[in-house]
Amino acid sequence: MENWVVCAKKADFSEISAKFNIDPVTARLIRNRDIIGEDAIREYLYGGPECLHDPFLLKGMAEAVEILRKKISAKVRIRIIGDYDIDGIMSSYILKKGLTELGAEVDLKIPNRITDGYGINENLIREAGVDEVDTIVTCDNGISASEQITLAKSLGMTVIVTDHHEILQLPKDAAAIIDPKQEDDSYPYKNLCGAAVAWKLILALGGDRDMNLLQYAAFATVGDIVDLTGENRIIVKEGLKRLKETSNIGLLSLAEACGTDIKKLDTYQIGFVLGPCLNASGRLDTAMRACLLLEAEEKTEARKLALELKNLNDSRKAMTEAGVTQAVAAVEGGGIKNDKIFVLYLPDVHESLAGIVAGRIREKYGHPCFVLTNGEEGVKGSGRSTPAYSMFEGLVGVQDTLTKFGGHPMAAGLSLKEENIGIFRKKINAACSLTEDDFSEKVLIDVPMPISYITEKLVGELELLAPFGKGNPKPLFAQKEVFCEHPRIFGANHSVLKMRVRSMTASGDSDPRKLGFQPAVEGPSFDGLSFKDVDALYERVSKSPEVSIVYYPEIDTYMGRNRVQIVITHFQ
Repeated sequence: MENWVVCAKKADFSEISAKFNIDPVTARLIRNRDIIGEDAIREYLYGGPECLHDPFLLKGMAEAVEILRKKISAKVRIRIIGDYDIDGIMSSYILKKGLTELGAEVDLKIPNRITDGYGINENLIREAGVDEVDTIVTCDNGISASEQITLAKSLGMTVIVTDHHEILQLPKDAAAIIDPKQEDDSYPYKNLCGAAVAWKLILALGGDRDMNLLQYAAFATVGDIVDLTGENRIIVKEGLKRLKETSNIGLLSLAEACGTDIKKLDTYQIGFVLGPCLNASGRLDTAMRACLLLEAEEKTEARKLALELKNLNDSRKAMTEAGVTQAVAAVEGGGIKNDKIFVLYLPDVHESLAGIVAGRIREKYGHPCFVLTNGEEGVKGSGRSTPAYSMFEGLVGVQDTLTKFGGHPMAAGLSLKEENIGIFRKKINAACSLTEDDFSEKVLIDVPMPISYITEKLVGELELLAPFGKGNPKPLFAQKEVFCEHPRIFGANHSVLKMRVRSMTASGDSDPRKLGFQPAVEGPSFDGLSFKDVDALYERVSKSPEVSIVYYPEIDTYMGRNRVQIVITHFQ
């Protein structure tokens, strides 16, 4: 069920338009994203590297830099311990490359998802001791590893934590902790991903003065689906420029294997094409394979690794579809459709795919969802949430039923005993205050705007608001009573609908200028605004061509000719 809502935030749009020489529509879009004040608007439109915050504003940064400078000078052995997702992979690569360039004796270890689980564990600590590691630097993990860090200290090792996850209790035996979510951290922006935190550490140490490593922090920021607001948006904006000109043989080979033009790379390509290939290595094999790709120096080796990652991701897609089928059957036949929070125990689903399957169920039903599977040491699972429900806070309230958990408001991981699954489901639903309205899809419309207003100039101006993603969605417009003509479905999966549309003028006549519009309705898009049933729209306009639509405009450059078109995301 959809609920169309028009964003109606107030401002003097004419004044903003005149001051920044932008269309009043663009001024409205900026206000809708809560960008208020002349300085904030200027940074949003034109901000670059000069707007990035000083890394020494992060609590713990000065201590970490002092320790690492001494360790680098002493040539002691430093080990990075990362994570097996995109953020962890990029964090690890940033730290290893950055520290190596600063003269450190450094190596890298990423846990195996199946045998090690998330983050550092006792086996990894003891292995580091055997290898005579002096200092461990974590990235994208470590903030909840208090016992493991105490063990490392008892074995004579120094541990520096760099992380970005929510904090329940700080590890008291860490020599330094860098996590912007520390309560008394005064850093101006709290939503950095792990790779951005790692990059800040390298900058503070005096490395990466040409900002080459920024591209990897940008890749991780998109891949970890953190908000593209404030500093994150600038990181991605500037990082995309560098990614399009990258000299990294591994990334170039991966783009080639996936049929992606690196020169046209955007957040969609990172989030839905290249990123999942890196993630697949950590899900079905080892994330070290993805790190080797990034470190590759020979094209032959890079192409071989890139093809292996693409094939792994293709396998992951097939396994995911099978898991989603099981999950839908469990929802429909498992007596849980009246639950506010779906808890699905699917022991045959590969544990690395639990989060993806949970996300697909959340999209289908509009309910937060946990998918639990059988792991090496009991039941493990992942959850995906909706904006109305903080999944991490929900788990905090029922932590007595769990053996381990962590995450964010929108996503979380957990472990528990099999006999506690029923108790967990009961308690987390009892504590949930979501209402029926929270399960309806809210389609937030920026501006009700007739398609006759769209020009190539306006579409080009909207690119000032990019990059788009979580927290900075693509602008959405709406118009009532447009007429759709000559619909046709095509594409490899019959997932694209194209047709001509026309709007009516105030006098009721057709607007002939818009007869050339060709809206494309496609499968899942990065911003989650896809129209999920192309056939339904085709059938609707074939019978009655008059519909109300939500859309965004873009430029079609097919055959070298620029042509304005709209992409329909919803209709009534």
